[in-house]
Amino acid sequence: MIVDPVMDFNPASARTGNTHSELVAAYCRDHELDVELIAETHVHADHLTGASWLKHAVGATTAIGEHVVDVQRTFKKLFNLGDDFAADGSQFDRLFRDGDAFTVGDLRGRVIHTPGHTPACVSYVIGDAVFTGDTLFMPDFGTARCDFPGGSADTMFSSLQKLFALPDTHRCFVGHDYPRGAGRDAAEWETTIGAQKEGNKQCTAATTREEYVAMRTARDASLGAPRLLLPSLQVNLRNGELPPAADNGTSYLKIPVNVIGGGPSK
Repeated sequence: MIVDPVMDFNPASARTGNTHSELVAAYCRDHELDVELIAETHVHADHLTGASWLKHAVGATTAIGEHVVDVQRTFKKLFNLGDDFAADGSQFDRLFRDGDAFTVGDLRGRVIHTPGHTPACVSYVIGDAVFTGDTLFMPDFGTARCDFPGGSADTMFSSLQKLFALPDTHRCFVGHDYPRGAGRDAAEWETTIGAQKEGNKQCTAATTREEYVAMRTARDASLGAPRLLLPSLQVNLRNGELPPAADNGTSYLKIPVNVIGGGPSK
């Protein structure tokens, strides 16, 4: 199972590539791993997904939470994608519902719907591991912003409680690598549910809903839009496919002007 793969993208030249995905595919081949599932935790706003390329490279099924359709409908309007874009999740092979079970080899997994950052966010629990996407960061970084369309700090708090209900010993794999420094000898991406409940800088087991919502709302008001927000959404809504080519054979990404300011327009 591959979670949240990445397509290479240079925003200055608008060039895409698959170097990162090729390394992932090579790792799977070298270790004789049969990839059955490529799963997205949500529609990312900070990178382009490599799901489409990897699907064909390793012969896997792609999946995302069923509420991807809510995100597609919102941004279909923003980007004026027209009738050719199907906002029904059909770009993905499988749409997961809250509580759905799935298998990867001999491992059994389940899906927890964890909205708040986006309506479509899900976390994947497999054995004693949980993959949280951007819902939880490393404890010293906190949690994801909630000011995207359909996001909600109140909903995020409820999702965090779902994750905190997992055993403290569960390994928690977060959505980003957190770099060396600030007490880290090397990059980290793994912690535990217990460590999150005890030491997450924005929400511990003792944090009240009111405290969290007030903190998150104030924090989000100070944030600018992610650098790759506009290109990444147009590709990720399509499960890693570029927009259809125009009549000159070139694929284009749209930039809506004066719509998105400090955060996505609501």
